Amino acid sequence: MIVEVEGLRKEFGNLVAVDGVSFSIGEGEVFGLLGPNGAGKTTTLHMLATLLKPSGGTARINGFDVLKQPAKVRKSIGMVFQEPSSDDLLTGYENLKLHALLYGVPANVRKKRIEEVLNLVGLWDRRGDLVKHYSGGMRRRLEIARGLLHSPKVLFLDEPTLGLDVQTRTAVWDYIKKLKAEYNMTLFMTTHYLEEADAMCDRIAIIDQGKILKMGTPKELKDSLGGDVIEIAVKEDSEDLSSILSKVSLVKEVKKEDHTYRIMAELGEEAAPEIIEAVRDKGLHISRISVTKPTLDEVYLAITGRRIRDEQANWEDTMSTRMTMSRARR
Repeated sequence: MIVEVEGLRKEFGNLVAVDGVSFSIGEGEVFGLLGPNGAGKTTTLHMLATLLKPSGGTARINGFDVLKQPAKVRKSIGMVFQEPSSDDLLTGYENLKLHALLYGVPANVRKKRIEEVLNLVGLWDRRGDLVKHYSGGMRRRLEIARGLLHSPKVLFLDEPTLGLDVQTRTAVWDYIKKLKAEYNMTLFMTTHYLEEADAMCDRIAIIDQGKILKMGTPKELKDSLGGDVIEIAVKEDSEDLSSILSKVSLVKEVKKEDHTYRIMAELGEEAAPEIIEAVRDKGLHISRISVTKPTLDEVYLAITGRRIRDEQANWEDTMSTRMTMSRARR
């Protein structure tokens, strides 16, 4: 395993930000930490990148201990931060040249390597432009190029598409997939985007309040719910129908929120007609019904009782506005 983490913990005074997380990542794997803001994703990543000192536990990257051999760990990793950290007053090429010097990339390979990574992310033609004239997507691609410049064994991506529009986000996904396909690179990413985790990651660890609650492939996580998700909204303000709906064949679990019932069923299409009939037998009317296959949001809801989409909406808007204002000031 190229990344090995055992009981990693981080405390800030009385606050436990990361509470004994353990996982391992194989070479060439795309591993994701999925969770809302404040779950402990970035703190975990920063400890592995030697930017924060762990309060407990152990971690090894490429065989090197993050506490005892930090310099060797840093040479083994590339880092793409949440917010762009390139110098706006330098060109894209100059930013990479500076990074190459800092990392000790030999002069005889420096130019070739810069050209390689800029071509990889589609920025070679814009290498002479000042970074302050780059779009948000171009900045993110430059950050990825910089993280790859010294040929790391592991690339850390902290919310790699935060604040980007859907089209640019998809383009960044394509570049990340290209890294895996062409370079067999090990990628460790944090994200709160469900679609991103589902599409990009070989394995996902769901983290909340500093603890890893569940881990597996996207398919394994979704299959763990054991069926389809049926949601019905009852028009009338009536008695709780949970006990009645629970007796319908194929129904495994029923949860009520206001007038809406969230039902787990083995075969949603077959269970739905019986559910409708059970509601009608009580003289009530269904105003809305949906049958869907399990999603990662459903997995998160089943584990925590909360939807990650709802938790992230306001925070994402705030972060996007902050990043837009920051770019406008440059």
